[in-house]
This record gives sequence, C-alpha cells and structure tokens, in this order.
Amino acid sequence: MDVNSDFSKRVLLHANSIAWEESPMPGVDRRRLDRVDAENERVTTIVRYAPASKFSSHVHTGGEEFIVLEGIFEDDYGAWPAGSYIRNPPQSKHTPGSTPGCVIFVKLWQFQPDDRTYVHANMNKLGSVAERDRPGVEVSPLYKDAYEDVRFEYWQAGATVKVDTTGGGEVFVLDGSFSENNEELHQHSWLRVPVDSDIEAVAGPDGAKVWIKTGHLRHLS
Repeated sequence: MDVNSDFSKRVLLHANSIAWEESPMPGVDRRRLDRVDAENERVTTIVRYAPASKFSSHVHTGGEEFIVLEGIFEDDYGAWPAGSYIRNPPQSKHTPGSTPGCVIFVKLWQFQPDDRTYVHANMNKLGSVAERDRPGVEVSPLYKDAYEDVRFEYWQAGATVKVDTTGGGEVFVLDGSFSENNEELHQHSWLRVPVDSDIEAVAGPDGAKVWIKTGHLRHLS
C-alpha cells in the first residue's frame, strides 16, 4: 500500500501522533511516513525496537540511512547511541537489533545504485560551522554528492531560516521547534516538500536541531 507516494505534494506529519504498527519481526514496530509499494520498496519510517529484539541478517540492496533517536542501535558495524547518523550503501549487509531498545528514523531504497559510501557520525561529537549567508544557522555536513546534500543544522532561537529545496527536500526535527508556512513543527515532525519549492522557517524559543536532505527528489524515476 502506497503512503504519501505523490512526491509533487507537500507532506507534514508529526510522528509522535502516528499509531505504532507491528512489523513482521516480533518486538519491532513502525510508524510509516512515506512508502512506494513496488519491488524496490522506497520507504521512510520511524522504527522502534523493544529491548533484546533484532532482525535476521539481510542485505540492503537499495541501501539504508538512519538516525538513532532514542536508545542504542546495534549491528555488525558497532553500537550506535542516540544522535548517530548511519549511512549503509547498496549491497551492505548487517544483523540489526538493540539490547536496551531504541527508536530510529530510517530511509530505505533511496540511494544511487553505484553508491558505496559508508557514513558513521554522531551529532554529539561532530563540530559545526556557521553559514556565512544564513544568520543564526550552523551546519554539520553528513554527505554530499551530485544527487543530494545531507546535513544536521542548528538554528538559533528566533532565527529566520531559508532552506533551498529547488531539488525537493525533507526536514526532520530532532529537538526544539520551528514554524513554517503557518504550521508548527516540533520534535519528530517530518516535512517533505516537492521540487521547485522553498522553505522559510522561524526557529522556536529554544531553537531547533534538524536533519535535512535536499536535491534528491529531482532524481526520482
């Protein structure tokens, strides 16, 4: 079943208000944000692992990227605490699970087929740099190529922030809040905007920490 599969439309969801659904694996639940029901199933979702739950070993033919929101996610490459951003490219293999339990924001089947770049980063250890032309914004780059730009951004309280989404874009709120297009976004809100759009946000009283991906929707086939 398709979920928010029309990428020409703006979508705003508050993940914490979406009911959990059981997955095929006991102890693993999910909240779907978008999904394209096809052989190569493109999906964006929030996944919750109960303590001591895990998936069987599998290959990510289309790649995966995720952010650990709560707890500790574990796989063949390490134990990843909250704040970790992981990018496992196409043909990567692992056995994911969590001894203490965790919650992750995850995207599947959204890589270029020849991408083989791994990224293991922790926002709590990364440095950030001020954006010269965007007052009140600091950036921690995560990944960039000809198809997409992925980063953490930190918005100062009250800052007016423009995000270039001419190639489409997504914003996921990790902490804090902001207003945009007369709507309020808070922790674990997710916004997807289509190609040839823009975002102009005003950060809330505590500022905002956000994950941003731009440019990728231009390359949808």
